[in-house]
Parts: sequence; structure tokens; C-alpha cells
Amino acid sequence: MNADDETLLTELLEGKHRALARVISKIENRSPGYRDLVSELYAHTGEAEVIGITGSPGAGKSTLVDKLAETYRERGETVGVIAIDPSSPFTGGAVLGDRIRMASTVGDMDVFVRSMSARGTLGGLSTATADAVKAMDAFGKDKIIIETVGAGQNEIDIVRTADTVAVLVPPGSGDDVQTLKAGILEIADVFAVNKADRPGSDRTVQELREMIELDSGGGFGGGGHHGPDTEGDQHGATAATTQESSEDAAEWTTPIVETVATDGTGVETFIDELAAHREFLVDSGTRTEKARQRYAEEIRTLLREDVHAMLEDELEDAGGIDELAAAVAAGETDPYTIADDVLAPVEDCLEDVDTRTR
Repeated sequence: MNADDETLLTELLEGKHRALARVISKIENRSPGYRDLVSELYAHTGEAEVIGITGSPGAGKSTLVDKLAETYRERGETVGVIAIDPSSPFTGGAVLGDRIRMASTVGDMDVFVRSMSARGTLGGLSTATADAVKAMDAFGKDKIIIETVGAGQNEIDIVRTADTVAVLVPPGSGDDVQTLKAGILEIADVFAVNKADRPGSDRTVQELREMIELDSGGGFGGGGHHGPDTEGDQHGATAATTQESSEDAAEWTTPIVETVATDGTGVETFIDELAAHREFLVDSGTRTEKARQRYAEEIRTLLREDVHAMLEDELEDAGGIDELAAAVAAGETDPYTIADDVLAPVEDCLEDVDTRTR
């Protein structure tokens, strides 16, 4: 790592927000030396609570994130927010500005908000986002909130970055609830029926509760991390009634909280449920296992990226993808033969390494 990056790292660890912003820019732009910088961050991570907020467009995610940040600050905790925005078709950068949607916390330096481009990554999360979380964690932020673009089932990827995932559902959204059945139920640690002052809120809560009961009964893909549902009032189960753990088994029943983010109704209860889930993760040992799985996925992702870059170079050496495609179109070869030819040098190299390490 060069001297400038060492200085940047030191300033970040000293709590200088300007350094944090520069490190995240370096990460997002994949600037030279960013990998060495991120590698140094790992030794300083692991303390922050990482919360994912996802859900369908129009569910009020941004407003609720704003209220979450405001409430955490009132409790004396520092907050980092990463808003995953749609990518610009021209620059690949985030379309929305950093602080446009965080009106309540503008001017509060202990709420650091960063918009990042989804870059077309499945689930709205790029590798850069996970690295940005590490930067905020190493900086010392108590809470890190990731707000995703809300692209539906593909938001499942958020699980790999967040400890606790909250799925927001607007009231009267029967179609959205049906969509949840296709996969997002499995990633929800907390459900929030936002805009609960609107008609249809009670029905949406009931539909979600029926989904959770079906899941716990094994009729929806099998238990997962959800246990049997517990009785609660129509405004959602409380943290005390949704947590069960023992030496032999640990189960979490997804609570349902009704919120009205515009006036803060239900936000305190929502935060309590997020805290209860974190406590559950720690007490059950699940947090350690989730971290192990996350690191395993990070390794796989980095390997895929690196191998892809290597293969792109091999393709260029072989004449470029366009020339190879033209050869296939002319009937001179086929994609499988080309793939075998391009991979051959990589396979030979790996076999050579394997032979030398035995």
C-alpha cells in the first residue's frame, strides 16, 4: 500500500468523514490500490450492526430509513447509510444524490449517507457495496443501513451483506404479498407494513402472518430460520414473544410491525425488533455462522471477478470476442471449442501449481 493510501487509512480510523468518503469513492471506482486498502479494513470490522431495508418501490423505504437514522441519533448512536440507487445508463453512477432523501439528518455529520450505483448487479448490490460497509464499520459507525433499489425477488442478495433484513410492504398490496411468496419471505427477519394509516393495513398484516404460519408449518419450503408463529395483536408480535433459543435449536419467528414513517409511528417498535434479532443472532451463535457464509461468498465473488478478467485477456489474445463470434457464425468453429481453447492455458497453469505444491 502506498503512502497516500496509508495516510487515508489512518485518517479513516481516526474518524475523519472526508477520509471515509474518499475511501468509499476509491472502492466504488475500483481505483488502483483499493484491494490493499480494503484488506487492511478487515482487522477493524465486526462491531457495527448492519441492517438491510428492502421492499417494493413505493413502500416508503427512504422515509423509514430517514426516521431510523434520526431515532438512532437521538439514542446517541452514529449511523452510516448506503442507498443503492439505479445506475445511470450514461455513466454507471448513482442517479440520486447522497442526501436528497434524508431531510431529517442533513447537517448531522454523525449520519453519513452515501448513494451507490447498483451497476446492474443481481439484487441491486455490487461487490463495492460490501466493501463500503467494511469502510463504515472500520470507521466506527454503530449502525449501518443499506437501502436497496427495491427490484423484487432479486433483493435476496442483500442477505450476504446485512445481519438483519427488514422487508417493507405497503398496505393493500395483495400482489406484492404474492410476490413475496416467490422467495423474499426466506430473507425477511422483520416485516414492516409501512404507511399503516392507509386502508388495507390490517389485511396485509393478516396475509403476512398466514405466510409465516405456512412457512413454519413446512408448507412453504420448510422452517428456515423461522420458528412457529406466536400470538400477538394486529400491530405485530413483540420482541419478547418472537425469540426462542436453546442449546439444541434456535428459531426466530419473523415479527410484523406496522409503521407510519412520515410521523414516526411504530419506528421505536421497529427498532426494538431489529435489536431483538441482533440479540438472537449473538445468543444463538447464528451471527458467527452468517459471517462465515458471507466471507465464503465474498471469496467466491472475488475469484469469479478475477477469473473473468483473466479470461477476457485470453479472449483478446485469441483475436477478440467479435472475431471469435464471426468464426462461429461462418461455421468454422463453435462456442464450446472456443471456450475449451481459452480455458486451456488457465487449466495448465492450475495443474502446474497443483503439481508444485504436492
